[in-house]
Amino acid sequence: MSESTSPTLALEALLDRWSRGDRDALDQLLTHLYRDIHAIAVRQLNSERHSSLRPTALVHEAYLRLAALREIRLNDRTHFLSMAARVARQALIDEARMRRANKRDGGDPVTLSDANLGDSNQAYDAIDVDELLSELEQYDALAAEIVALRVFGGLSIEEVSACKEISVATVNRRWATGKAWLTRELMRE
Repeated sequence: MSESTSPTLALEALLDRWSRGDRDALDQLLTHLYRDIHAIAVRQLNSERHSSLRPTALVHEAYLRLAALREIRLNDRTHFLSMAARVARQALIDEARMRRANKRDGGDPVTLSDANLGDSNQAYDAIDVDELLSELEQYDALAAEIVALRVFGGLSIEEVSACKEISVATVNRRWATGKAWLTRELMRE
């Protein structure tokens, strides 16, 4: 990489190489964005009280899931981190399902940050939250995705706006709608 190549252009080139099947490019992306992905893992695990995973293990699981993706085109750093958050969330949901199947007692609760949803002292089941987001997706797919990116990915309104290529005002509206719906459904449960 020449000194005149900006870090943004370098990341975009790595994303392009990865989208064309260059596995080495994913390794380089992970190296460049490890701190960001690790921070996502920490945020997600902070809401999981009983996960056996540690942040580094969740980062590695996300890497394996990203490596298994085929024919995916990610535009920029935010889009890549959004996808990393999504696959990490799915890894946690899969782990919760396995615990639920093994325990048969309803699984372990998660606590959603009051910065994102509801009361930080209220515990919710990770699988229930995931199922409710799937239900919301049937009514308002954009709101469901924005809620997932904010709650599980820890993305800011501005980062979601950049990732989804929509205005901040639209993100704010869909976030408010999705957050209110999910909070109401969680309280109903």
